[in-house]
Amino acid sequence: MTQISVLGLGYVGLPSAAVFANSGLTVIGVDVDEMVVETINSGRAHIVEPGLDALLQKVVGNRSLRASTQVEASDVFVIAVPTPFKEGKAPDLKYVKSAADMIAPLLASGNLVILESTSPVGATEQLAGWLQDARPDLDIPEMGSVEGDIGLAYCPERILPGNVIQEVVENDRVIGGITPNSSAMAVQFYQHAVKGECHVTNSRTAELCKLSENSFRDVNIAFANELSVISAKLGVDVYELIALTNRHPRVNILQPGTGVGGHCIAVDPWFIVDTAPEEARLIRTAREVNDAKPHWVVDQVVRLARDFDNPVIACMGLAYKPNVDDLRESPSVEVVQILHDLNFGQIKLSEPYVTALPQSLIDRGLQNHDIDSAIADADIIVFLTAHDHFLRIGEEAKTNAQIFDACGLTR
Repeated sequence: MTQISVLGLGYVGLPSAAVFANSGLTVIGVDVDEMVVETINSGRAHIVEPGLDALLQKVVGNRSLRASTQVEASDVFVIAVPTPFKEGKAPDLKYVKSAADMIAPLLASGNLVILESTSPVGATEQLAGWLQDARPDLDIPEMGSVEGDIGLAYCPERILPGNVIQEVVENDRVIGGITPNSSAMAVQFYQHAVKGECHVTNSRTAELCKLSENSFRDVNIAFANELSVISAKLGVDVYELIALTNRHPRVNILQPGTGVGGHCIAVDPWFIVDTAPEEARLIRTAREVNDAKPHWVVDQVVRLARDFDNPVIACMGLAYKPNVDDLRESPSVEVVQILHDLNFGQIKLSEPYVTALPQSLIDRGLQNHDIDSAIADADIIVFLTAHDHFLRIGEEAKTNAQIFDACGLTR
């Protein structure tokens, strides 16, 4: 295993490709976006992630990593493309299918194909079917079958934005081979770069493992978000409540927020619900609680806005979590969209981690302001994402405006 192709150079694929390249492998990063490819080949990242630019300068500079819009013959193909959901919250594997179509003509006996994209249970078996249809001359392994001509495994990432480089290397990995030999090949590959332990299982268990990890988080966040709504109704400070409750030695309630965002936690539980709709009752309810939180935030802001004639509402933060540029499934973006459409006043935005707003906000005529411009004449300041940048906002600005803190920044 010397040459690796990583398909999809987003928040998972690009850091992984850089780490693999830094371990001594030759890596070709593949993305359909020419601007992304050009940026990476200049030694820069198109996403904000601490340490990634420095690592890219090293591995691009020594030619162990290069980006391309075309897949090339390789020993290992790692698929790290998005897996969104379609209307009705059903998983959409069109990008995985596209990746399969790209690599199929290049497959050779002895290759290894790894699916890292978060996927519904059975996705690796679907991938095997697509590859077999495209390459009838090869024996693509199936679940429970004898070994085939290639290895095929599901190996989900476990990373936290803001600490990705370290976690790609240090975290344990779940290795879900579609056959035992596929698992062995995948372990051999990851041990080039991963210091964490590789835990071997089958592909279905690995797929459900990834979904379960994120659903666990979603359920616990839903509890915190529901507590915040209950506390507001009863006149209780939810942050004090949680701090006191967590003094119990066996209680650890998470912090409430604007909702739940990101490609993982806001999406993955629906994959379980889609697969087992009658059984996944708690998981479905948690998703509904978290999906409702942005609407509750809007209701609170509207109550404040009624005290003003055409108020200026400063919405601070669009990212789904603090100190990152990731807007995927962000509840903060949803809050801004709803507020704008209600036409309760003038909306001003400040998201210091992005240079371009999502198209849904551009279409609404909204612009991204620096922090001082956003709050200068604000009647209401709404903290949606707890960026450290916002901590410098002075007390005078807060005194001159009504404050609604949806993310615990001012606590």
